[in-house]
Amino acid sequence: MRFGRLTILACSLSLASVSAASAATVSGSVALALAGVVAPHSPLPAAEKKVIAKLFGGTSNVPYAKKITLTSDKIVCRASNVDITARSCELTFKGHTRTVKGREANEIFATEALAGVPSDGAAGSIFESLKNLSCTLDPKVIKDNAGGGADCSFEPGN
Repeated sequence: MRFGRLTILACSLSLASVSAASAATVSGSVALALAGVVAPHSPLPAAEKKVIAKLFGGTSNVPYAKKITLTSDKIVCRASNVDITARSCELTFKGHTRTVKGREANEIFATEALAGVPSDGAAGSIFESLKNLSCTLDPKVIKDNAGGGADCSFEPGN
């Protein structure tokens, strides 16, 4: 009976670590960077995109009082280690997909890595993907310059 309890405990701990590993959160400068590179491609209103661009560009004193929530169904980025000029990301918002290439894709790819999204490789390509991205930016808190006001959560993988 004792062996059974230890087995159940080990299985429970194993399952707990799997579910904990499936969700990730980032905050502060990394969350602002992630929102900053995704927002230009999102369906957010132009005013909110402009606020995020200013915050990400280094202007913390923006006259915007509401919290901004940015969401994405999934983001899949690919870079080739054979054709070193090839890099792209597919960003999906509410079922609609937008593809970006080149410098913009590289910025998203690098920021995903900074946020801890694991990479995976296959046949000359390196992939990074996440799903269920949700970022909340609070310009009033960011304005305080105390490191808060930006939080993102996501699940690695597609």
